[in-house]
Amino acid sequence: MLFDQAEYDLRCEWGLQGVLNLSPISDAVIVVDILSFSTAVDIVVANGAFVLPCRWKDDSAARFAEEKHAHVAGVRSQAGYSLSPASVRAIPAGTALVLPSPNGSTLCLSANHVPTFTTCLRNAPAVAAHLARSGGCVTVIPAGERWGDGTLRPCLEDWIGAGAILSLLAGRRSPEAELAVAAFERFHGHLAGALSRCGSGTELVKRGFQCDLELASEYGVSSAVPVLAGDRFVNGSL
Repeated sequence: MLFDQAEYDLRCEWGLQGVLNLSPISDAVIVVDILSFSTAVDIVVANGAFVLPCRWKDDSAARFAEEKHAHVAGVRSQAGYSLSPASVRAIPAGTALVLPSPNGSTLCLSANHVPTFTTCLRNAPAVAAHLARSGGCVTVIPAGERWGDGTLRPCLEDWIGAGAILSLLAGRRSPEAELAVAAFERFHGHLAGALSRCGSGTELVKRGFQCDLELASEYGVSSAVPVLAGDRFVNGSL
């Protein structure tokens, strides 16, 4: 296929179509959703708990959680667990959390049974070190955000996050992967500032979620390797 970057070891493509088209020719898929899903999953699995990704935000998520004897995350503005990374900082070990997400969860569940990871700035070095032991062709998927009509909005934070993991992996990079690495290298020295000034970060701050932005901006502070095992993300570093 003309757009599958098949001649390269390290590929980078946006959103759901990127997953659907590149996962069949990849040995691993990495989903990057910096300001919510990926950072929340990192914190949960680092605590010894589990994330069950879920596409839906309606009552089906609650039914799914009941079937799995799990908690279900609510919306970011409510009390309790949510896609807000700050809301899961104290989640107890062994807890199973259903995490509905139109971006991160949906992408992770669309990878056609290819080994699937989710990474953020916090755990990029740990995930890269884990993948270095297996090698192969890796596709990195920046999730992006959504415009009001539901179409994909490429966003700076996920572009930087994709570059963070790609910069640490060995292999021949596609031009798309090279550009993501360049974005990360441009902002590596001031990640918090870059994320706070971009559109998604500005929105978070205005909504009162400065703490989420601070957690998402921390680089290399986590040794967790979130990998999808069956229906849930576990810590693959254990």
